[in-house]
Amino acid sequence: MVATMTAPTPRVTHKILVVDDSPTERFYVADMLQRKGYKVITAENCDDLLARIKAEKPSAIVMDVVMPGTSGYQMTRAISRDPETRHIPVVLCTSKSNETDRIWGLRQGAREYLIKPVRAEQLLATIASLLK
Repeated sequence: MVATMTAPTPRVTHKILVVDDSPTERFYVADMLQRKGYKVITAENCDDLLARIKAEKPSAIVMDVVMPGTSGYQMTRAISRDPETRHIPVVLCTSKSNETDRIWGLRQGAREYLIKPVRAEQLLATIASLLK
């Protein structure tokens, strides 16, 4: 009997774009995702973000709501309405904790709305479920 060997299935590395104007929050979320094996790219605001998304082609986006210039709500709406980017799931991760804020974020096209400070297991479970 001859044993056949099959090549191991390569592990797919998803690219996650983290957008937050706070360097501390960006580092915290990026580090959490990198430790789980995700490739992470970051941005500190939404200026020119659509062009960057199209160039980088992230698998998912984790974005703050309150930032200078374009808000996370506005950018989520733009992403979800653009035929080239609407397939990319957006997770809004914000300190805005009112139910109306959450509903508004989801109405703009976010797939999930998490409240800061986000727990590692909550964010990682959310990302994993969105990338299935």
